[in-house]
Amino acid sequence: MQYRTLGRTGVQVSSLALGAMNFGAIGRTTQDEATAIVDAALEAGINLVDTADMYGDGESEVMVGKAIAGRRDDLVLATKATMPIGEERNHRGSSRRWLVSELDNSLRRLDVDHVDLYQMHRWDPATSDEETLSALTDLQRAGKIRSFGSSTFPAYRIVQAQWAAREHHLSRYVTEQPSYSILQRGIETHVLPVTEEYVLGVLAWSPLASGWLSGAVRAGREITTSRSQVLPQRFDLARPANQARLDAVERLVKVADAAGLTLIQLALGFVTAHRAVTSAIIGPRTLEHLHSQLAAADTVLPADVLDEIDTIVAPGVDLAADEKFDTPPALLDPTLRRR
Repeated sequence: MQYRTLGRTGVQVSSLALGAMNFGAIGRTTQDEATAIVDAALEAGINLVDTADMYGDGESEVMVGKAIAGRRDDLVLATKATMPIGEERNHRGSSRRWLVSELDNSLRRLDVDHVDLYQMHRWDPATSDEETLSALTDLQRAGKIRSFGSSTFPAYRIVQAQWAAREHHLSRYVTEQPSYSILQRGIETHVLPVTEEYVLGVLAWSPLASGWLSGAVRAGREITTSRSQVLPQRFDLARPANQARLDAVERLVKVADAAGLTLIQLALGFVTAHRAVTSAIIGPRTLEHLHSQLAAADTVLPADVLDEIDTIVAPGVDLAADEKFDTPPALLDPTLRRR
């Protein structure tokens, strides 16, 4: 396992991080299975575990808490907030009112007294940076969080938040958690250059592109990834973007075979090869999935393989641009751009 410094925090984290989104109902993973996955991940050298309050409406946090019991100080624990929890209109977002109460809820579910990294799951356009950063700074000073970060923020919002922290003399985001894979390289255009400029740690989620790069999606075969049940449109081959992904996958398989690698090793090795990336977050649903992904822990792709990948999916290109999660609100809601 490789280890890297998480931004400017001085904390050393593994190049593969364990994501817990599939723990519980979402991935049909039981507590015993989740604990076995955490056990195996820690034994393999993974020391960063990432979850969120909205994964299974808190179920993932509860399962992570039970799985790490007695080993809290052996790992870097990260969770997230801002996504809606229930129907109450103020149980979401990044206001001081919500973050103060929801962090306590997360700590209770995790059964810990602090988290190492508290992340804003999405940018909240209804709340000012000063409001959010002020609340997070106070929570940090209270010892409930060690550091805080953003997730899936557009590049200009990352810059704005850094400016606001300096302007108001507040602590700043030290990490960004974007979606990044061979098939979705858009963040190379703006986000990764910005994270490098501000020396932010980068925790890349969905490095296997929701199963497209796991080997579960191949031409002429039935699609077996569980994500196809939840988000069928992402695997509908009648959509041009999905056909483009399938064509890319078939070409990438040949590159992996020639390099003596599995497709998973190629995919994870690609993500961790970028100098701006600290860790790639893997989200195994079973021990078998975990072991297939751990095989990439020490994968280092040579320059010629990286060059071949660039010829299949060009740098800065998203093959499914409509699946971006950082689109400015005004492009999605006409009322924000028309009077």
